[in-house]
Amino acid sequence: MDRLEAMEYFITAVEAGSFSAAGRQLNVPLPTVSRKVADLEAHLNTQLLVRSTRKLALTEAGVSYLA
Repeated sequence: MDRLEAMEYFITAVEAGSFSAAGRQLNVPLPTVSRKVADLEAHLNTQLLVRSTRKLALTEAGVSYLA
């Protein structure tokens, strides 16, 4: 896993508010963004985002990691 790339995808997703919007900004498919963020979460052994059909929300760990 390219951790820096996964971090970039995570930050873009948070700033954009969704994986779809992040994918458009990064010019990559939505599943790629989702997979990279999931890989980062697995590497850190914690959940960074709460996913819903409408938006993304940061967990406490996500807030700390983003800072």
